[in-house]
Formats: sequence, C-alpha cells, structure tokens
Amino acid sequence: MPIVIQPYREEHESAVQEFNRRLQAAGDPDLVFYKTSAPQWLPKIEAHPVYNEYFVAVDSCLVRGAYALKHEQVFVPGKGSVSVACYHHPLSEGIINRSYASLGGLMVRDALSRQPLLYALGMGGYDRPLPKMLKALGWSLVSLPFFFKVVHPSHFLREMHLLRTSPLRCALMNAGAVTGLGWLAIRAAQSTLRARAPRLAQIASDRVDEFSSWADSLWLQSREQYQMTTVRDSDTLRRLYARTDEHFTRLRIRRGATDIGWAVVGKRRKDAKYGSMWVGSIVDCWASPENALAVAQAATKELETQGADLIVSNQSHTSWGHALEHCGFFKGPSNFIFAASKKYAEILQPLGENSRAFHITRADGDGLPRNF
Repeated sequence: MPIVIQPYREEHESAVQEFNRRLQAAGDPDLVFYKTSAPQWLPKIEAHPVYNEYFVAVDSCLVRGAYALKHEQVFVPGKGSVSVACYHHPLSEGIINRSYASLGGLMVRDALSRQPLLYALGMGGYDRPLPKMLKALGWSLVSLPFFFKVVHPSHFLREMHLLRTSPLRCALMNAGAVTGLGWLAIRAAQSTLRARAPRLAQIASDRVDEFSSWADSLWLQSREQYQMTTVRDSDTLRRLYARTDEHFTRLRIRRGATDIGWAVVGKRRKDAKYGSMWVGSIVDCWASPENALAVAQAATKELETQGADLIVSNQSHTSWGHALEHCGFFKGPSNFIFAASKKYAEILQPLGENSRAFHITRADGDGLPRNF
C-alpha cells in the first residue's frame, strides 16, 4: 500500500511511539514527534486563527513520518491580515532508512496542499537537510541576524563551550578569565557599541500578568511600519503568552503616561553549548522602529536584574538590530533561517530586500513555549 498522510489521531499514538524509538535508536535523543495527537500547545479552539495541528505518514499500520502546522495570521501592508502556517517538526524514516528518502518531499507537498502560504523558521543552518530540501523545491530562504550580550565575561569565557573547540582556544579563554584581560576586552567593545546610542528620555518598565487592550493600541499604531509581521494583538498575545506560563516575564514599557512598547523575556532551557551559564532571551518585542531602543534597553535591564550571564535574541528588522547593538550586543553568526514557499514569497517580494524590514523574533514559528 502507498504511504498515506492524514491527521494524527489517538489511534496513531502507539505507532508514533514506535516511530520515535526507531529514530532515537539512530543515536539522537531529540528525534521525537509529539506523543499525543491532541496538541498541548495551541490546540485548536473555535474561531481562533492561531492553532497547531499534526499529521502522520502511515504505511499500513506503521508511522513512517510526521509533521506539524502552526496556523496563524501575518500582517502585510497593502494586503492586510493573511492566513499562513509554519511547517515545523518534520520527521521522516528517511533519516535512518534511505528507502524512505523521498518521504520528506512528500510531506512538504502535502502541507502545501493544505496551506500554500507556508513558511519554516530556524532549522539550524543552510547545510541542514530541511533547508536544502526546501531550496530544491523552490522556496526562498534568508538568514535572520543573531545577537548576544555578555553580562558576566569571566563566566562566559569559562563556560561558552561552543567556542572552546580546541586546546588552544580553551587555554586562551581561561587565561582571559583569570587575568581579567578578557573581561576588559569585552567591556571595552560593549562600551564602544553603547557610546553610539542616542540619548533617550526616561522610560518606565512594568511587569504585567497578561496583555490587554493597551497592547491593541500599540499593534494598530505600528503594524504598517513593518513589511511583514505576525499579528500581535492582545487576543493573540494572550494565547501565546498565557498568564499561567510563569517562565515568561511580560513587560509593559512607557514614556511618561504613554505606552511605547512591550517585551517578553525568559530564561532559556539548559543547553550543553552554554555550559552552566544562565542564558536569557529577548523572546519577543513590539514597538514602532523609532522606539525599538527604549524597549530593547528595558528588556536587557530586566534580564540582567534576573541574573543572566548571557542574553541572546534573533531580530530580523534593521532598527531592532541596531537597538540591540546600542545596548552592548554583538552580532554573531546566525543559523536562524526564514524560508517561504513559492506562494508566500510572492506576496513578500523582493524577499531579500524586504526581510530587513520584517518583524520576526525568536517567538515566531515553533519558538514557543520553550524553544527560544
């Protein structure tokens, strides 16, 4: 029988578990699809445009592949709100058995038949299998900038395993930490970045439990200033950042009595490449481009106050990138890729140029609730 792709139902759960075990036996513990057919994050609810749904590729009684779609809306000036979907968590038996090498392309084509305006985000770099396949299928790909701020240089030099790739590098980083020369070099570079920042009027930043109508005003005021952005009205924000999600800190930022923006920050889950560091993330943010610096400063200060050793963020828009640099962030190599299907790319053209004016953050795609 040919492989059939269909919605993931409860009756498939045991077969998905077997599928996961076969993939994990290849040596990567992260190769797992969702254990339950009902999404724990963003389940479909009546009349709400933001939700997840899962699909499985069934070969007789065996699951040979699976993928997820996160349905949402984006705003494009001149076109208004547009329904799109993020293609995420695609897994195929082809990873371990070349007999199923074509299944990845079959799943993408199935997803496109359900939502032609499709995108993928993140993916770990152009050399990974998924972006290679999407490019071969005619998708448009651009990388989105990555920024990081070292808050505690000595800890960073000792624990940043991603950079400690040789005995020589380890020795140099250890020497920089012990002598204080590394601390001085990092602080000097950050001071140079901050010295370029314009002076701002004083702002106030308050923690809030949830987003309400004040966020709607900010959304309507600024959405036309971006070439593309995921809808960020209060209803959507409450769905993404439910008040029960205590690992997020939501900030309402004001200048005097006027709301100018908001930010969501959080502590990243443990990752071996960061050693024992407390890594904070500017997960999401919103303001007009001219107020990006004020919001970036408030978000950075909040994470520093919470005890972050290192702060990271992905920001597509040039103004937000400059804002982070003015806060002492360095721009690093990025493996965070935005890929748009042919139909989606048509409404975003010229994609390469316009991508610098998109508002895409780590919270977009499947970045929540903890993959930020």
